[in-house]
Amino acid sequence: MSDETNPLTTGDRLLAQLSALANPHRLRVIATLASGGRNYISQLAREIGISRPLLHLHLQKLEEAGLVTSQLELSQDGKALNYFEVTAFALDLTPAAIARAAQSLTINPDK
Repeated sequence: MSDETNPLTTGDRLLAQLSALANPHRLRVIATLASGGRNYISQLAREIGISRPLLHLHLQKLEEAGLVTSQLELSQDGKALNYFEVTAFALDLTPAAIARAAQSLTINPDK
């Protein structure tokens, strides 16, 4: 998701990305997709060693944060396969970048 199409502020987007990456399963998903390219849920679940429903939840969190994208395609035998791939992203985690991002936060942790 590009900055132009992402409705989140810089601070909210950074918070969503950090939250999405703060899980070992999701880090493994990113690593597997980054090294092996796009993949569909069943194959990815086998490679990572977790159930498809659990993987789907993790992929949803990564997709909401803009770290992966999905595309539904039909296989030659007519099965619908949802392919996922890593988006190009880089996190700038300097103290100055975090200070800038914090100024645009709309998410209130007190609520």
